[in-house]
Amino acid sequence: MATLLLAEHDNANLNDATLRAANAAAQLGTEVHVLVAGEGCASVGEAASKIAGVSKVLVADDTAFANQLAEPVADLIVSLAGGYDAFVAPATSNGKNTMPRVAALLDVMQLSDVTEVVSADTFVRPIYAGNAFQKVQTSDAKKVLTVRTTTFDAVATDGSASVEATGTDVGNGVSSFVGAEIAGGDRVDLASAKVVVSGGRALGSKEKFNELLEPLADKLGAALGASRAAVDAGFAPNDWQVGQTGKVVAPDLYIAIGISGAIQHLAGMKDSTTIVAINTDEDAPIFSIADYGLVADLFEAVPELTSSI
Repeated sequence: MATLLLAEHDNANLNDATLRAANAAAQLGTEVHVLVAGEGCASVGEAASKIAGVSKVLVADDTAFANQLAEPVADLIVSLAGGYDAFVAPATSNGKNTMPRVAALLDVMQLSDVTEVVSADTFVRPIYAGNAFQKVQTSDAKKVLTVRTTTFDAVATDGSASVEATGTDVGNGVSSFVGAEIAGGDRVDLASAKVVVSGGRALGSKEKFNELLEPLADKLGAALGASRAAVDAGFAPNDWQVGQTGKVVAPDLYIAIGISGAIQHLAGMKDSTTIVAINTDEDAPIFSIADYGLVADLFEAVPELTSSI
């Protein structure tokens, strides 16, 4: 049997999260195949064929998968399930959307946010907002995993897997694509960024959020992030939320500006290599994990920092 890895992509480019999830998939000890489901996604299939350790790439190119809705993609995976005993996806929005449906259709449990593969049936995952880790052993014949990609290194892209077209006879009468609002424009993707500048509710308004943080992020080539409080206040789009209920990131540099450091936020960024915090409250929880902390008024400190770079 083999492992099927669901590729994360935008129909044109393969996301770095796939390379990290491939690392976890390889540790299951079986042959790894990659599924690319999309529309006009031939270039993604070609890129996936170069993932080290992958022996086959299945490309399902059809309008049904253009927006990678969970229902048709899950049905496609289940239609291929006979040849696989494990199904892996990065714990991205797409992965979190699709894999629970796959698990339900296969009548097995899902293992979410896997951070370590101990063996083919035993895995480690975080609980209590990352404050504890749980070792789980499953007896299910077919295993469905989402992988927290920040804990796995990306594999090399020097492979030469075969590429095959796979059946696309999958109907979908359950959901339809309405539209998308793409946050960030040409800015680097938050999930894969090496530098993240993140803002909290202390910025006070959407205008101040953009006015203070965008110039700093531009100079650093950084992605923009936000705390849940800032997102709930309308300062930043949902796609920028970092934390337990947002995106989990582990960049080389994370700059937290006006963020107190609630446990839910720390769960999404505490694995960053270097953490810098700017806050007026010297007792803010964010300082307990920060490598560098500045107790200062962000409205003065951030412009000074930006101008000095």
